[in-house]
Amino acid sequence: MHNNFLIALFVFLISLSQYSCVSNNKSKRIIVASSGKIESLDPARASTLKSLQLLSSLGDTLYELNSEGELIPELASGMPIFSKDKLQIIINLKENVLFHDGTLFNSNAIKFSFDRFKRIGTMNYILGNKIKSIETPSEYKVIINLNKPSSSVNGLLTSINLTPVSPTYYKDYSDKFLNDKFVGTGKYILKRFSNEIQIIDPNLNYWSDEPNNEGISFIGYSNSSSLFGALKSKQIDVLLSNSIDDIQRNNLNLLSINKEIKEGKSPATEISFISLRTNSYPLNNLNVRLAIAKSLNRDFISEKVSYGLRQPSRSLVPPIYKKNKNELWPKYDPIEAKVLLKNEGYCNGNVLDFPLTYRSNVPADKLIALSWQEQIKNILNECINIRLNGVESTTIYKNLNLGIYTAVILDWTGAYSDPEAYLTPLLSCSEIDGKNCKKGESVYSGSFWGSNTVEDLFLDSENLNGKERLAKLIEIEKIASESIPYIPIWISSQKAWSQNEISKPIFNGAGIILMSDLKFINE
Repeated sequence: MHNNFLIALFVFLISLSQYSCVSNNKSKRIIVASSGKIESLDPARASTLKSLQLLSSLGDTLYELNSEGELIPELASGMPIFSKDKLQIIINLKENVLFHDGTLFNSNAIKFSFDRFKRIGTMNYILGNKIKSIETPSEYKVIINLNKPSSSVNGLLTSINLTPVSPTYYKDYSDKFLNDKFVGTGKYILKRFSNEIQIIDPNLNYWSDEPNNEGISFIGYSNSSSLFGALKSKQIDVLLSNSIDDIQRNNLNLLSINKEIKEGKSPATEISFISLRTNSYPLNNLNVRLAIAKSLNRDFISEKVSYGLRQPSRSLVPPIYKKNKNELWPKYDPIEAKVLLKNEGYCNGNVLDFPLTYRSNVPADKLIALSWQEQIKNILNECINIRLNGVESTTIYKNLNLGIYTAVILDWTGAYSDPEAYLTPLLSCSEIDGKNCKKGESVYSGSFWGSNTVEDLFLDSENLNGKERLAKLIEIEKIASESIPYIPIWISSQKAWSQNEISKPIFNGAGIILMSDLKFINE
């Protein structure tokens, strides 16, 4: 209650200062609100959409993905150049770029930032053993030496977690996190940071176009209803969609259709899925997993939970990254599900007990679970009994690798713009015993599924480019779709809504809002 009052007071004071000062629209600060808190602004630690969104305004990456999914240089001065043996990547850098502390951005900053992330990054698995070393032959040239050819490195170079930081400022933080400050090269400079409120101002020494506004105030609200009310009452200028309830998401969509507000939408990059523990009874039986997969009516869940706003999906890879909408995972087929279960001795008095865990702090998860449970009661009641278990998300993430969840609803957005960023975190395994993963990413995703064939295909794909590489990655997903360690549910776009006097929010290809494009307009 006390925190919400302080936030409301802060928003009111900012709003008052906006509307009582000069009439020049460009001088107004834009208030952007979303749910939750930001725990860290360190690129080596940041993992939430909210923190990555803020970091993208404060820093630049070597490359960026545009709205068409194409790689474009940002701090790099041109496209990466591969050596003939594909073991070296040469990247030329932009000159005369300054960090927020006034020090010069150069090749040493890239080496420092990459090496730091490799040492302490919470998501440093995305580098894996790809990078052997980084050379700095000149002030504005970087050579990335690879342990083996890796065609996924292109996408990796767009990762916000690899945002360059000032080596001078982070000198004492090369082996530990700096959570409440950030010094990069981006269009904005951090002026104030707390878990609930972050204030950023334009970087007057920015190397490229200046922002269209004179600063952003990020405000965190505790729940979806208060966020929705703040936009409706015009206490805030822009609302981000992360973790907002689907009922409010639908209401906001209707308001945008009626032109009462504006809606911006990213390419669909967030997948929601069910992770199945494949290494123990009853889901160590492929036919049981297949029956469960065929019992999921995605269209029904999409309409019931999201009012049809989230796209049902039978794929782990977003269409923007695989250049097609092909879906490989089993279709909804309750008749076939019953046949499969009967063949395994279920139904006819023997009901499969199926515990399903959902994140209790993610409203859509509970609704997905309840909707699926309702479906099963209507069509497969004599065969399956779904038992629901709500657990707070941080507890789930902490315990996934312990194998205590038979099935759990999760979501994922790739750490970089590439199909591999979706397949590797769910399917890769470094130690396999039969079909069980003993050590690797699939353990941390709760499925414990492993395939030597998949590992070989991952290795093969690193030596290929373009369509040939993509074909290998699609083959990996096809193998997984036949073994069913996961059940895809839907794919979502990030959305943002703005007041009519604010420009429509625009997203890049990685689902990040271009904050510097937001501006006050006259209508």
